[in-house]
Amino acid sequence: MNSLGMVPMGMSGHPLVSDSICIPGFDPSLGIITPISAMMPGISLAPPPPIPPELPLVKEIIHYESCTLFPQNPNLPPPSTRERPPGCKTVFVGGLPENASEEIIREVFDPCGDIIAVRKSKKNFCHIRFSEEFMVDKALYLSGYRMRIGSSADKKDSGRMHVDFAQARDDLYEWECRQRLLARENRHHRQVQEQQLRPPSPPPIMHYSEHLAERMKDDGEFGAASAVLLAWLDRGEVSRRTANLFYSMIQAANGHVRRLQSERARHEEEAELAKERFRNAMLAILTQFEQITAVFNASAKQKAWDHFSKAQRRNIDMWRKQCEELRNAHSEEIMGIRREEEMDMSDDDSEEGVRKRTCTDDSVLAVQACALREENGSLRWQLEACRSEVELLKQEQGRVCRPEENHVQEPSLRLLQQSLHSMQQQLQRLQEELRRREQELELAREESRSLKAELLMLKEKGLNGYTAVLRGGKELAVPLQSEKEAVLLGIISTFLHVHPFGANIEYLWSYIQRLDAQVSAGELERLMARLPRVFRQELSGVGATLEKRWKFCGFQGLQS
Repeated sequence: MNSLGMVPMGMSGHPLVSDSICIPGFDPSLGIITPISAMMPGISLAPPPPIPPELPLVKEIIHYESCTLFPQNPNLPPPSTRERPPGCKTVFVGGLPENASEEIIREVFDPCGDIIAVRKSKKNFCHIRFSEEFMVDKALYLSGYRMRIGSSADKKDSGRMHVDFAQARDDLYEWECRQRLLARENRHHRQVQEQQLRPPSPPPIMHYSEHLAERMKDDGEFGAASAVLLAWLDRGEVSRRTANLFYSMIQAANGHVRRLQSERARHEEEAELAKERFRNAMLAILTQFEQITAVFNASAKQKAWDHFSKAQRRNIDMWRKQCEELRNAHSEEIMGIRREEEMDMSDDDSEEGVRKRTCTDDSVLAVQACALREENGSLRWQLEACRSEVELLKQEQGRVCRPEENHVQEPSLRLLQQSLHSMQQQLQRLQEELRRREQELELAREESRSLKAELLMLKEKGLNGYTAVLRGGKELAVPLQSEKEAVLLGIISTFLHVHPFGANIEYLWSYIQRLDAQVSAGELERLMARLPRVFRQELSGVGATLEKRWKFCGFQGLQS
């Protein structure tokens, strides 16, 4: 091995190269094979490597203290190079002048990078080893330059350099060391990732002992103890000698059933209390929304509205609309909660729930009646169209046609007749339903008109602050503070009269709000509470379904 750590190829144990074979370009003292392209310029083994970006593309004359480098003719093809060995840090430099010393060679190749060693042969070539691989590319840039030492014209002082890759054992050894290091690192990272992704090992099952029965009775350790007991049962630890002990552990597991039932009942009670708190909070939020809406409505009145600017009016109007949308959304959510509660009633309250669902107000009947009228009209138009089609088919059938045409038209005529018959039946059902709904709506309107007439009669009598409810020739004096309360009294009485089983304050307030948006639920409740002989509050339901309902009892008050 030489000072560069290089050995001849025959000495390295290569099976195809021996020490007795003479190879062109092989220097036994250096352990490096000279590229054939340098000794035989006509043979091109590989294209030249790309020029590093920091080097100029056009080669120029390079001046040194002891020599000068002249570039080759740009019309000539660039010098070829061999395939780059892995981890190459050594270059072969051929075509040197005979009088070129090691100091001149170092002076020429020092700008390419840090030179570790220069090994010059007795012939006109040498090997230069750099510290990094990228420095080899800079050295290859000098390939093709003609070197002239000083200003002498002697042939021994000039020569054309050829720079090429060289195979060195030290370079290959360092490259293999780096590859092994990278492989070890990759293997380590892969093992770490596999260890992180590997599922945890199950806990080891403890050996059979007689101390598990006490742990089965403990609420905190029941989970782990039951897993151990299950593993023992699967493993076959039960025998005639240990049967009693296993029976006691199974009995201890059964003892937790009562505890779990009590915990479930407690959690259900907590859930019911949470539902009740949520319902109360929603009602409080809805009440505050009503107050905010009342503020917006009061600000929209003429005496206050005229004093605001246009921008202020626009903002107030926008805020009012947003508040109304949120209020309607909250009211719908509350009604949805109540509908869910009615659907979740127990079997004891099923009959009462049926009675609640059968109670409908006159506004709902009016909407349904309008929908039925529209559907009735559309069905009539469809019936007329079908009749016209049937008439046209009959007319065409009456004409003189071939037997095969009659055979084709008979199925279509039969289908039209069937559809016409079904539409007539559907129209009859809708007409009957419409008549029934109209009768119910007319009864409710008559009752409302009668109560309004009685209120107008009382108003004509001039009873300021008092209103009398007439039934059966008797008068009942109730204190009223304004004409608005008298109108509300009549509307509430009419509404509750068509609901014989009563209605809650939210349902009543949602109906009256369509007539007057400024009325609040608290105002209605205070008005009905002042008239105990006309309205009565009752409680219905059990537990979570407990509900307060207002009923109309004016007729009973008059009879008493």
